[in-house]
Amino acid sequence: MANLKVLKNRIASVKSTRKITKAMQMVAAAKLRRAQDAAEAARPYAARMENVVNGLAASVAGSGSAPRLLAGTGTDQTHLLVVLTAERGLCGGFNSSIVKLARAHARQLQAKGKTVKILTVGKKGREQLKRDLSAHMVAHVDLSDVKRIGYENARGIAQDVLARFDAGEYDVATLFFNRFESVISQIPTAQQVIPAPVAEDAGTASESGASYDYEPSEEQILADLLPRSIATQIFTALLENSASEQGARMSAMDNATRNAGDMIDRLSIQYNRSRQAAITTELIEIISGAEAL
Repeated sequence: MANLKVLKNRIASVKSTRKITKAMQMVAAAKLRRAQDAAEAARPYAARMENVVNGLAASVAGSGSAPRLLAGTGTDQTHLLVVLTAERGLCGGFNSSIVKLARAHARQLQAKGKTVKILTVGKKGREQLKRDLSAHMVAHVDLSDVKRIGYENARGIAQDVLARFDAGEYDVATLFFNRFESVISQIPTAQQVIPAPVAEDAGTASESGASYDYEPSEEQILADLLPRSIATQIFTALLENSASEQGARMSAMDNATRNAGDMIDRLSIQYNRSRQAAITTELIEIISGAEAL
């Protein structure tokens, strides 16, 4: 009977777990819609900002007067890796995929003799990276108290990144995040933000073929536009991460709910067999006792 009691307790425990995972799946599904809408709404603005920066950058490239955020420091010895992850777990391989990409990138840079510095955004990325790269971590941004990601959060991170660049702490900055594709597909992405990359086919002509004269000069516009562009890229990455996190959590909790259901079925079968065996044993004992009389 003790075995039956253990099985009964296990079934009750798994049922409670299934209720929790089902509730988390429903919450993630509700949050996913808002996060996905925000990420998709930010993409056109970010793409247009990138086109404008590329057009301006192409016109000043090689002129010797380009801003440092575009021209760089003249070397790529020190790299800053800005790793964006979630504050919470229970979202499948969402955090691990970002950390894996960042760690591989860091190893490649170290193999080339480069200096690596890491700035983490999100507790989960920090916990994983500090196991073997703690000596390279220079800062951490905690967003656990933020209910909804806003531009102010991205601007704060951008100001920190820009201040470190102005102080000469690094030469190249790269963002690591997950780009949202669907509930079951999030793409780990590495995106260089400093110095600003310029597309080879970028030019001053618009999509309609028209060209523009800028007032004030391209250099002055870029000096003001590039910091905003970096903040926009960080904001877009945060939104993509938010949607990816909810999609990954929804998928993970759906799998957990199904696994819990399968486990309940197996335990129920085992419980019924044990109970049947116990009843059969009792009947045999009763019959044997009756025959002995």
